[in-house]
Amino acid sequence: MSTGVRVMVVDDHPMWREGVARDLTEAGHLVVATSGEGRQAVRVAAAARPDVVVLDLQLPDVSGVEVIRGLRAVLPEVRVLMLSASGEPQSVLDAVKAGATGYLVKSAAPAEFLDAVRRTAAGEPVFTPGLAGLVLGEYRRLAAAPAIAHDEAPRLTDRETEVLRLVAKGLSYKQIAGRLGLSHRTVQNHVQNTLGKLQLHNRVELTRYAIEQGLD
Repeated sequence: MSTGVRVMVVDDHPMWREGVARDLTEAGHLVVATSGEGRQAVRVAAAARPDVVVLDLQLPDVSGVEVIRGLRAVLPEVRVLMLSASGEPQSVLDAVKAGATGYLVKSAAPAEFLDAVRRTAAGEPVFTPGLAGLVLGEYRRLAAAPAIAHDEAPRLTDRETEVLRLVAKGLSYKQIAGRLGLSHRTVQNHVQNTLGKLQLHNRVELTRYAIEQGLD
């Protein structure tokens, strides 16, 4: 790996926290900070400016969901990868709705975790097998509910619409790039532009929008 990801690890178990930080460092990433408490994590993140925060759901002072909201407030561009012992559906949905990019259970293999960090940094939603379908199913349910009509829908270019349609089908950025003959960076730029136009925060919200518009 030529360029490591700036990562912050937040977990209240010192041995686990140190082990994760060590694995990240050995893989070529830069661990810019660690923390065992939620409120401290938000303060430290504002100064450390990580690209990705690896966050436990259960913390001694505040919930992981509250930490996600705090992180997004001080660092809107930060990606959050939940790493939790719990794979409960409601925990997953609460984290994603708060702004988490991905959700991995702690039983994941080290290689799976390191791949998840890399993909999270690229803005790709990463979930423990079985959880991706849960999240998509919830957004399909919400999309089927009556929605407030917008006076004027944001205007997307044909290419942005094309990329959005493939995002809704669950393709990775690499797969979209290959299918459309674009670079990975160009696909990322289209997604970021679309997020900005639609005033959305992450790829999961983008998928929900696409489903609402019948683009899936």
